[in-house]
Amino acid sequence: MLGIFLDQETTGLDCNRHCVLEIAFRVIDLANGEEKIRYSQVITHSPEIWEKRDPISITINRFTWEEVQVGKSESEVSKEVKACFKTVGIQRGKSVFICQNPSFDRAFFAKLIDPYTQEKLFWPYHWLDFASMYWALEIEKCKRSGGLIPDELKLSKDTIAQALKLPGEARPHRAMQGVDHLILCYRTAVGFPEEV
Repeated sequence: MLGIFLDQETTGLDCNRHCVLEIAFRVIDLANGEEKIRYSQVITHSPEIWEKRDPISITINRFTWEEVQVGKSESEVSKEVKACFKTVGIQRGKSVFICQNPSFDRAFFAKLIDPYTQEKLFWPYHWLDFASMYWALEIEKCKRSGGLIPDELKLSKDTIAQALKLPGEARPHRAMQGVDHLILCYRTAVGFPEEV
């Protein structure tokens, strides 16, 4: 089984108004942790799209207009992502997407490669949520120890990392940094069973 660990930086939170600025993923064999392929690319946009950016989102990722201008077009990135997935044999039942916030990432990813194309290519439609994985592990730990389910459990990737005694994600947020941090958290919390 392959895991597509994916992250994106965007011009804002609303997929109907905002666009992807950067996409990154690493495809990992979930049995042994072996990387099959990695991809990272900034996406260029028109001045009109850039003008609609959300200032708070840009404060987090700190993208500049100059950086956006040296990216590739959405159509080029779409072709490259399809080629990467074809190279490693991404298909439903044999691979899953793994994200920190799949409802966000899936909506923006669909702007690059529409759902009908994803269906035609028989890509996975399961987008797994790392925070939910961590939640399930914590609840299982409570059940095994006879403890109570906590009244509060913070589930941001940085608070999960802190609980796992790992560093937080580097700042400013960039897509491949997010992917690398997600894999570090996943490796520590869930693990790759056959990893040497």
